[in-house]
Amino acid sequence: MTAGGQAEGAGADPASARLPSRVAKLLSALFYGTCSFLLVLVNKALLTTYGFPSPIVLGVGQMAVTIMILYVSKLNKIIHFPDFDKKIPTKLFPLPLLYVGNHISGLSSTSKLSLPMFTVLRKFTIPLTLLLETIILGKQYSLNIIVSVFAIILGAFIAAGSDLAFNLEGYIFVFLNDIFTAANGVYTKQKMDPKELGKYGVLFYNACFMIIPTLIISVSTGDLRQATEFNQWKNVLFIIQFLLSCFLGFLLMYSTVLCSYYNSALTTAVVGAIKNVSVAYIGMLVGGDYIFSVLNFVGLNICMAGGLRYSFLTLGSQLKPKQPVDEENISQDLKV
Repeated sequence: MTAGGQAEGAGADPASARLPSRVAKLLSALFYGTCSFLLVLVNKALLTTYGFPSPIVLGVGQMAVTIMILYVSKLNKIIHFPDFDKKIPTKLFPLPLLYVGNHISGLSSTSKLSLPMFTVLRKFTIPLTLLLETIILGKQYSLNIIVSVFAIILGAFIAAGSDLAFNLEGYIFVFLNDIFTAANGVYTKQKMDPKELGKYGVLFYNACFMIIPTLIISVSTGDLRQATEFNQWKNVLFIIQFLLSCFLGFLLMYSTVLCSYYNSALTTAVVGAIKNVSVAYIGMLVGGDYIFSVLNFVGLNICMAGGLRYSFLTLGSQLKPKQPVDEENISQDLKV
């Protein structure tokens, strides 16, 4: 869509002005859910099935691919974001810290938990996002939403209390991941002013600022050494999945920012929760690290039911037409 077309759309009939916005909301949410689903499965295969010991190195690979794709796209004028200046770190803070924390904790928890328990515990992102949006963005939510959140928390506690494959380190990482994900979504929505950095600028500079510190962390913790000594680097299938994970990591970061741009941070968290339902049930059959128990299974289903109800309530409220969309302020980086 060109800038002229956007200006025309803003002056056109309100109903026609609303349509692109609603389509963009749906497509961005679907894109995010698909990328997130595929990345969880690929990362689980790498970190558990192949036993790749270095989640931080995998995160560095995803950041490197993000920087390369966005920089080449900018050079070829496919996308636009501002050149670096000394004000950018101030504009972005604390996003880079949340970004790398989200990355490392997510990959580490994926390697240490079964997919069903990983997805259930990741649902704590929803109540955390709700709380942060209430505090930081001043939003308020209905009783139906709060009841659904309570069901999510109750189901997660039941499932966790009867987890026969309990892993304390994995639980710590996944709760850290919940906190970083919630905070990242809320602050991305707050910082992503199209007149300043825009969605591509947020992605590019986040990755640029944190790739070197993350690489230093991987060296100091021995993560990089374990990665270089890994015995599967001659396995073509492993290499393909490693590269696929790096590319999907970029797509997930892009789709998260895109979904947060067109929707709320809470909607992004909700779409992730819907995706987690399919991942949880698939994870019972693949991965080989889920141990079945009746109470755990009941808890999983309570949590999933609460998450689905909550998701439909939130998405329904998001898609209700509210007012004509003024698209004049959308920057040129939305042309693609």
